[in-house]
Amino acid sequence: MSVPNVVVHRGADVLAKAVAARIITRLVDIQSAKGSASIVLTGGSVGVATLAAIAETPARNAVDWRRLDVWWGDERFLPSGDKERNETGAREALLDHVDVDPERVHVMRGPDSGMTAEESAESYAAELRAAARPEDHGPVPSFDVMLLGMGPDAHVASLFPGMPALYDTRSVVAVHGSPKPPPTRISLTLPSIQAAREVWVVAAGAEKSGAVRLALSHSGPVQVPAAGARGRGRTLFLLDRAAAAKIPPELGRPASP
Repeated sequence: MSVPNVVVHRGADVLAKAVAARIITRLVDIQSAKGSASIVLTGGSVGVATLAAIAETPARNAVDWRRLDVWWGDERFLPSGDKERNETGAREALLDHVDVDPERVHVMRGPDSGMTAEESAESYAAELRAAARPEDHGPVPSFDVMLLGMGPDAHVASLFPGMPALYDTRSVVAVHGSPKPPPTRISLTLPSIQAAREVWVVAAGAEKSGAVRLALSHSGPVQVPAAGARGRGRTLFLLDRAAAAKIPPELGRPASP
């Protein structure tokens, strides 16, 4: 796994716009090199703000949206269209405004599909297996870019400290008893996160500063899940100043004055 690089921006608004620009540039580069690209989306306020910033900039037209596979790191087990679903937020902020191929937008199914949470997780795992290639060396694709938010408790996706999902070696799991509502969710596991070529952890706000410090220390991922959020080739912690306040100064590289 790669060693994290830390980039610090002035505030949450600047962070969202900077991550949006970084995503566009990275997707264009990947598509130029190999034809198509894949991204894993996250929810949360900064995650949605980042997608909205992509939609608002004319630079979005540099991306060939028809040649992009869109996945999710986790989802709340709620019906399609529910405002609390990460998918709903992503569609409203970005996906409804660009020419994505519906067949390449891979959603985690909710209870309106007739599936249980376990069946939804198994279905998503099967979809990931079908997309994986021999060179990925595993049951999930080597995602080009995985976006992850992080909670004040250092959770990523729907992997919360001390919960059984952190020990699970399957690619996707159903999560029950989440400390954040709703209690039932679907989530990629740490092995799936660590299969990504690049993992970008995006966090803003002073309430995240302690978790950021722990995630960049030598903490174990069972108690600090974000400490296990590492990409095969590259890991970025993209932070605002408030979220970066408790890390050693030598770790944070300011992106702007």
